[in-house]
Amino acid sequence: MIVLANTLSAVAMVLGTLLNLYFWIVVIAAVITWVRPDPYNPIVRTLRLLTEPVFYRVRKWLPFTYSSGLDFSPVIVLLAIELCNRIVVRSLAQYAAGLP
Repeated sequence: MIVLANTLSAVAMVLGTLLNLYFWIVVIAAVITWVRPDPYNPIVRTLRLLTEPVFYRVRKWLPFTYSSGLDFSPVIVLLAIELCNRIVVRSLAQYAAGLP
């Protein structure tokens, strides 16, 4: 059971770290859109490659997130990341801590 507890704890930590990293990627991608970024810049291309598929799905499922020229899909993605972080990761960590 110790092995299972340590494995679940490690999975929770890695998942939390990945969610935190993607959170900051979304924030940086949203801030970069406030200026006119060079579309050929490799950093901008990487950010778009990492975030645009998720933003597209949010815009497709929730069409009201894009209104009056403002795109609120990054906000929805950030809320979803935080929700997963607070529910899934914390529950997994608490479950791992409660194993004998």
